[in-house]
Amino acid sequence: MRGKKNRAFIVAGTGSGVGKTVVALGVMEALRKRGYLVQPFKSGPDYIDPGHHRALLKRPSYNLDTWMMGVEGVKKTFREKAEGVSVIEGAMGLFDGRDGRSEEGSAAHLSKVLKLPVLLVVDAQKMARSAGAIVRGFETFDPEVDLRWVVFNRVGSPRHSRMLKDSLPKGTKVKVIGCLPMDSALSMPERHLGLVTHGDLQKGRWGRLVKRAAALMEKHLDLAPLAGPAPAGGRRKATASPIKRAGRSRPIVKIAVALDGAFCFYYEENLEMLKSFGAEIEYFSPMRDMSLPEGIGGLYLGGGYPELHAEALEANSALREEIRAGAKMGMPIFAECGGLMYLGRSIEVTPGERYSMAGVFSWRARMLRKRKALGYREVTVVRDCPLSKEGGVVRGHEFHYSSIPAPLPGLKRTFTFFNGNEEVREGYLYKNTLATYVHLHFSSNPAMASGFVDTCAAFERGSGA
Repeated sequence: MRGKKNRAFIVAGTGSGVGKTVVALGVMEALRKRGYLVQPFKSGPDYIDPGHHRALLKRPSYNLDTWMMGVEGVKKTFREKAEGVSVIEGAMGLFDGRDGRSEEGSAAHLSKVLKLPVLLVVDAQKMARSAGAIVRGFETFDPEVDLRWVVFNRVGSPRHSRMLKDSLPKGTKVKVIGCLPMDSALSMPERHLGLVTHGDLQKGRWGRLVKRAAALMEKHLDLAPLAGPAPAGGRRKATASPIKRAGRSRPIVKIAVALDGAFCFYYEENLEMLKSFGAEIEYFSPMRDMSLPEGIGGLYLGGGYPELHAEALEANSALREEIRAGAKMGMPIFAECGGLMYLGRSIEVTPGERYSMAGVFSWRARMLRKRKALGYREVTVVRDCPLSKEGGVVRGHEFHYSSIPAPLPGLKRTFTFFNGNEEVREGYLYKNTLATYVHLHFSSNPAMASGFVDTCAAFERGSGA
C-alpha cells in the first residue's frame, strides 16, 4: 500500500482516555521538527482529532473507516493521500469498531487491510506487572494485526518504567519503545462530544501542549523504528494532491460551507468529493458574516457546537433571515447535526435559556444531559432529496446530545435507517433543504455528492445567479 520512500503506522490505544491523541500529536510534531513530511489520518468516524492534526501540520487529515468507506474506499484514500511518514491516529481501543462482534471500523481492521504496524499506547499509571498481561492479550487477540510497538504512558518513576518493561512475558514480540512520565500539562480538555476542538482552545495553551508533548517524545521514545532514517537534504516539502474532477475541467457551481467554532465537523473527503464533481467551495461563518458569499448555488452546514455559540448565532439575524429566504426560494441546503439544529426555530441550551435560529423548520432543538444517539448508520434514501433524486444507500455516523420533538406531523422525510431494532424515518425535507442528524460519508455512495452538486448547479442556473 505504500511507496518505497513512504512510511506509515497507526497510533492506537487500549481504550479511550489513555493519552492516544497527545502521543499522536507529539510524535507528529517531533517527526516534523526532524525534517520529515508528516501526513495525518484518523481511524474511525471522528471529526475533532483531524482538526488538531490540520492545525499542527497545516495539511488536511483524512478519515479512514472500513465500515463507512468500505475496504476499497479506505485503500483508495490512503493510496492517494499517503506521503512521507503517514501517522494514523486510532479511535477508542485498538479493536473497537462497529460492534462487539465485528472488526469493521476499528484500527485493528485498518492495520490488516493497509498492512500497517501499530504503536499501542497503554496508560500505566495504576499498574505494574499487569501491564504485561494487557500487552500480551492485545498481541494474541488477533495475530493478523501487526502490533509491533508499545509506549507506556503516565509512568511514575524510573523504577516504575523498569517494572513495566520487565512485565512483558517471554515470547512477546511487541517492543517497548519508551515510557512517558506523568505530566499534568499534557491533559487535553474534553466536553460532551469529545475533546475540545482546536478552534475553541486557547492558542497559547494548545501550542504549549504540543511543544511539550513533542519534547517528551524526543526524550523518552525511540522514534527511529517508526519513521526510518532522517530525511537527507533538509525538510521535505508537501506535494498538494490535485482534485480530480469527474469529467469536468472547471467548477460548475459555488457552494458555501459554514466553518467556525459552531460548525466545524466535516469529513475532508466529503469536501474534496464535492470539488471533484464540479463544486467550488467558499467558507463563511454563520457567527460573524452578515451575508452569504455571493454567487452561490447551495449551502452546506456541517455539525459542531451551535449550542456553545448560540448567542452569537442568534445575534446575526441578517444571515439567519437570508438563509431562511434562500430555503424558501428553493436554494439547496444540506445540514448535518449541528446544522440541523441551526435550521430550526430555536436551540434551548438549558431550561429557560433559548436562542432563536434560522427558522427554516418549525422544531425547537433542546440540549439534553445524557447522550441521545451514538453509532454507525446505514441510510436508505426513500424519496427525492437534494443529494439523490433516484434514491440509494449511504453510510454515516450519528452522535449528539440534543433532540427535536417528535413526531413532527406533516414534515417530509427522505431517509430510513435502523437505530438498533428501531426503524427511524428521518432526512427532513423542505423544498431543497435537507436536514439530518447523521454525518454522511460520501465515499460510501459518491452519487450523493454528485447529486448535491448537480442540484446546486441547476438552482444557480434557474435563479440567474
